[in-house]
Amino acid sequence: MSQTERRHFSGEDKVKILRLHLLEGKAVSDLCEQHKINPSVFYQWQRTFFEQGARAFEGSGQPRPETKLEKQVEALEQRLQRKHEVLSELMEEHIRLKKELGEI
Repeated sequence: MSQTERRHFSGEDKVKILRLHLLEGKAVSDLCEQHKINPSVFYQWQRTFFEQGARAFEGSGQPRPETKLEKQVEALEQRLQRKHEVLSELMEEHIRLKKELGEI
């Protein structure tokens, strides 16, 4: 039994191959032979492309709404920044007091 090397195609490569069939009318069998892929893989890419194609048009021209996790990350980053500011102020006060007391 011969082992064949598994190939990985980027999303961009998959779209280029699908485009050759859909827009330029190249035969699936020719494309599969040329790129050494199984026709079932090609049709799987095509099904995925059509099922997820609507995402390309969602919110076109408008910023997408922030997800709950993105909002949470932003809030945590703001809290962390504030904590650093408070810590810096406390350290400055501590050093100033040590200088006044002649410990430095």
